[in-house]
Amino acid sequence: MVKLTRFESAECPVARSLDAIGDGWALLIIRDAFDGIRRFGEFQRSLGVAKNILSTRLRSLVAHGIFEIVPASDGSAYQEYQLTEKGRGLFTVIIGLRQWGEGFFYAEGEHHSVMVDCAQGLALRALELRSADGRLVGPEDCRRVAVE
Repeated sequence: MVKLTRFESAECPVARSLDAIGDGWALLIIRDAFDGIRRFGEFQRSLGVAKNILSTRLRSLVAHGIFEIVPASDGSAYQEYQLTEKGRGLFTVIIGLRQWGEGFFYAEGEHHSVMVDCAQGLALRALELRSADGRLVGPEDCRRVAVE
């Protein structure tokens, strides 16, 4: 069996984040949660993932504080998975992945879904990174510095 590298003690925030969400299934589960899916069976039907894989990923997402298990919203005996504040903080990450995918993995005019603003029904603008003084920045404008 392959031994997975753990990054929970890494100095790099990207590595630590990957420890919690660095799996494609985990990101798709989180995406579905933003689309309103909350129950195990709904995730399973939406993703078509094997139940054992889904169970493992949900357990890990709960352990990392991305989801919490809550009583079913309809009052039934079921439980639901609800994004925590930490989980909701991944919204920008999911939108960034979406927009990257839209830009690089679809041919011109090819059918795909887009995210729209509920208030106006317009597609979201592309995400931008800005410096503290408001300048638009790219990879060439930034560098990593250790915090002491």
